[in-house]
Amino acid sequence: MDPQRNGLETEHTGVQIAHFEQPPVRQVLRRVLIAAAVLAVVILVVYFDRDGYEDSKGGPISLLDAAYYATVSLSTTGYGDITPVTDQARLVNVLLITPLRIMFLIVLIGTTLEALTARSREEFRIRRWRSRVRQHVIVCGYGTKGRSAIRSLQANGTPLERIVVVDPDSRAIDEANAIGLTGIVGDAGRTDVLRRAAVERARSVIVAANRDDASVLITLTVRQLNPSVPITTSVREEENANLLRQSGADTVITTSATSGRLLGLSTDAPRVVAVVEDLVTGGQGLDLHQRTVTTDEVGLGPRQLRDIVLSVTRGGRTLRFDDALIGTLQPEDVLVVVRSN
Repeated sequence: MDPQRNGLETEHTGVQIAHFEQPPVRQVLRRVLIAAAVLAVVILVVYFDRDGYEDSKGGPISLLDAAYYATVSLSTTGYGDITPVTDQARLVNVLLITPLRIMFLIVLIGTTLEALTARSREEFRIRRWRSRVRQHVIVCGYGTKGRSAIRSLQANGTPLERIVVVDPDSRAIDEANAIGLTGIVGDAGRTDVLRRAAVERARSVIVAANRDDASVLITLTVRQLNPSVPITTSVREEENANLLRQSGADTVITTSATSGRLLGLSTDAPRVVAVVEDLVTGGQGLDLHQRTVTTDEVGLGPRQLRDIVLSVTRGGRTLRFDDALIGTLQPEDVLVVVRSN
């Protein structure tokens, strides 16, 4: 049954914040060790102050008697057969053993308490994330293209906490969480799913869907919710590129056509393909960068810069490096350059 139709879907539905927890066995072992340590402390306290305790059967208090008293006291059973009789022993019970008893019980029932509060803690974490997230990048689709886009974002300095993944497959979101990404389980073509990803406050959106029709729907929905956010989308068929642009995409990358051109070039010009691959692989060799002109560069020609200039964007128009209209560089010019790492 669809939860949305029953009014059960909330703004937190499907949101998974990346966090790392210890394995359950290790958590249980840690609690057992803490409980054992508390028990040992109480045994030693009682044994060293054994003269302040009285056994209903008479006789001195042995180490076994101290262990027995500590066990029944911490478990709140308290049969009363061994009791503190001196003021000092009673004071120790009030100030030390009673707090340790409370700690012992909390440790033992910690797993139950954690299970009861896990949902509340997750709700709190999601609310805190939603209140803070802004200027982030939304990646719609965590397939091969989506993962590659995220690696490129990381190589260019975008931190993981500024990237949000949207994918209908919960296993894909689990994989994204495993590397520290926040994920939204759901169809990115739906308005409510994109709102959970805070698309209205996003810096940019990458559409990496596996089907062109899905890319069109996602692009239309994003543009409706955020008219100004830059949208980059991939498309399999070149004939659908114009449709994506009409739907609101700012940048459209035709994956099949680009791959085909590289395959064709690899036969007659394999070194060209190697250079192109180097350029699009961030963090090594040659890298493409976009930056604004510095004050020291104003008035110079593109060929006079240390970086290799490929294009200059001025007044919303992009000019190639050899275009005579560039002349000399002006303030606010945006350059695409090649740098060596």
